[in-house]
Amino acid sequence: FSAEQEAQALRKAMKGFGTDEDAIIEILTKLNVSQRQQVLITYKSSIGRDLIDDLKSELSGNFERVIIGMMTPTTMYDVYELRRALKGAGTDEGCLIEILASRTNEEIRRINENYKLQYGCTLEEDIVSDTSSMFRRVLVSLATGNRDEGMYVDDALAQQDAQCLYEAGEKKWGTDEVQFMAILCTRNRCHLLRVFDAYRGIANKDIADSIKSEMSGDLEDALLAVVKCMRNKPAYFAERLYKSMKGLGTDDSTLIRVMVSRSEIDMLDIRREFLTMYGKSLHSFIKGDCSGDYRKVLLRLCGG
Repeated sequence: FSAEQEAQALRKAMKGFGTDEDAIIEILTKLNVSQRQQVLITYKSSIGRDLIDDLKSELSGNFERVIIGMMTPTTMYDVYELRRALKGAGTDEGCLIEILASRTNEEIRRINENYKLQYGCTLEEDIVSDTSSMFRRVLVSLATGNRDEGMYVDDALAQQDAQCLYEAGEKKWGTDEVQFMAILCTRNRCHLLRVFDAYRGIANKDIADSIKSEMSGDLEDALLAVVKCMRNKPAYFAERLYKSMKGLGTDDSTLIRVMVSRSEIDMLDIRREFLTMYGKSLHSFIKGDCSGDYRKVLLRLCGG
C-alpha cells in the first residue's frame, strides 16, 4: 500500500473533464479505513488540495454519501450520524437506536468524547433536548456506555431479573418500563441471554413478544433493538438492511450507514444471517434495489 500512489490515482480520476467514478470506487474499496485516512493526509501534503472537498465537488447524491462515509474515521462517522439524527429535519429515531444499542462501551466512550469536541455540547444534552419520556431515558442510559461487559452469570439473579420483567409487564395492568430499562440496558450479554431463557419459562412467551405487546413506538423499537443486539448483532443489522430495502422506496440513510459502518467489522456475518433469514443474498437484494455508481460501491462494500 502506497498512500502517495493512491492519492495521485484519485487526483487523476477527478482531474480534467469528467470524473472516473469506477476508478474512485476501485481505489477506495480496496483500502481499509485507516489506509483511507493516510491517503487523505498524503493527498493534502502532496497535491495541496482537500480530498473530501474534491470528492464532494465531483460526486453527488447517495453515491457521494457512501464515499464520504467511507472517508470518515469510524467514530466520527457515528458522531456525524447521531448529530444528523438529532439536529436534522425531524428526529431520526431509528438511527439513534441503531447506533446506541449496538456499539460497545469503548465505542460509545469515544463517540461521547468526539461529539463534545465537535459540537461543544454533550451527546446526552442533545438527546435530552430532542427526545422525550421513557424513550429519552433509555437513550440516555445507553449513551452512558456503562453496560457490564463481563461474562459472569449469576443464575439466581438471572431468575430474579426474569421474574422482575414478568411482573413489570405481562403480569400487571400497565407496564413498569423502568424495570425493563434497568435490566436490559445495564446487564452483561451472557447474563441477559440467561434471563431471556428464564423469562420464556416463566411467562410462556418470548421477551421480544412481551415487549411488542407491552410497549409501542420508539420505546418498543429501542428495547427490541437491545434484545436483538444481545442475541445476535449481525442478525440485527441484517434485519436493518432488509427493512431499508424492502417495499416501496429505499431508506438510503440506513442502508448507507449500515453498509459503511459494518463493512470492516462483521459484514461477512451479516451476509450469512441475511441469507439465512430471507433466503436471498444481501448482494442480490442491493443489486435489485439500487442502481448506477451507488449500486457499484455498495456491492463492493458487501463483497461476495
